[in-house]
Amino acid sequence: MEISVGTELCFPQLINTSCRKTIRPHLEAMFIYMLLSSISLLTVALNLLVIISISHFKQLQTPTNLLLLSLAVSDFFVGLNMIFQILITDGCWLLGDLMCCLWLIQSSIISSSSIGTMVLISVDRYVAICYPLHYFTKVKPKRVQVCVCLCWMFAASYTGLLLKNNLQHPGSYNSCIGECVYEINYIANLFDLIISFLFPITVIVILYIRIFGVVVYQARAMRSHIVVVTTKVTVKKSEMKAARNLGVVVVVFLICICPYFCFTFTSQNGLYTAASVSIVIWLFHINSCLNPLIYATLYPWFRKSIKVIVRLQILKPGSYRTNML
Repeated sequence: MEISVGTELCFPQLINTSCRKTIRPHLEAMFIYMLLSSISLLTVALNLLVIISISHFKQLQTPTNLLLLSLAVSDFFVGLNMIFQILITDGCWLLGDLMCCLWLIQSSIISSSSIGTMVLISVDRYVAICYPLHYFTKVKPKRVQVCVCLCWMFAASYTGLLLKNNLQHPGSYNSCIGECVYEINYIANLFDLIISFLFPITVIVILYIRIFGVVVYQARAMRSHIVVVTTKVTVKKSEMKAARNLGVVVVVFLICICPYFCFTFTSQNGLYTAASVSIVIWLFHINSCLNPLIYATLYPWFRKSIKVIVRLQILKPGSYRTNML
C-alpha cells in the first residue's frame, strides 16, 4: 500500500516555515482514521468498565485488583491521548507548542506509571506465591494504595525532570511550524532506558522466574502425592491461577513495550517526531486496549460486573455489596 502520494503545507499561509502535510488517498485516510478512532474509543470504554467495576464493588477491592485499577486508569488516559495521536497521523500538529509539550509529558507520565504498576503486580504475585503465610499480613489494601500513589508521584517527578528543558522552552526543538517533538540528549536517553525499561523489566522477569519455579515445584509434588513438611505452605489454587492470569498481562505488556524502547535505544538521533515512531507508539497504545480484553477472557468477575453495569443495576441501593466472585 502506498503510504504517501504527495504533500502540502500544514499552514499554507506560512510558506517558508510550515511543515509539510502527508497526503493519502481518500479511502486509505478514511480507513486509518476509522481504525484508530475505534481503537481509541474501545480502549476508553473497556478501561472505564474496569475502573467502575473495581471502584464500585467492595468485594473486588483486593490488593491485587487495586493494582489492576491503577493500570486501568493509566490505560484509560492512554485511550484519551490516542485522540491527539490521531490528529498528527498526517504529520501536522495544530494545537500549539505548549499543548504539544504538555501532551508529550502527560504521555510519558502515563507510560512510566504503567511500567511501575507492572513491577508492583509482579511483586504482589511474588509475595503471594513464594511467601503465602506473610501475604495477608504484609500486603493490605491501604499499603497498596500508598505504593500506587508513590508510583504515580515518582512517574510525574521523573518525567518532569527528564523533559524539563522541553517544558521551559516549548517548541524550541521544532524544525518547522506544525511539528511536535521532544529532545533528550544521549546521556539522558541512556539513563531513561535503564530506569524506565531495563531495570523494571529485569525485576519483572526475575520475580516471575521465581514464581514459575515455585509453581512447578508444587505441581510436581501434588502429582507425586508428596507432602513436604516445611515452613512453606502450599499455595492456594486461586493464587496460582491469579499468578497465571497476571503473567499473561505482563507478557503481553512486554511484547508491546519492547519495540518502543528498542527503537529509542537504536536511534542515533535524540530528536523524535511522533510521526516517525507511529508504529511502535501505536503498538504500545494497543496494549492498553488488550488488557481489559484479557480480563474479560480470564476473570469471571469482570464479565459479571459488565453485565451488572450495562443493565444499570449498579444504580440500585446497596449494589456495591453484590457478590461478584
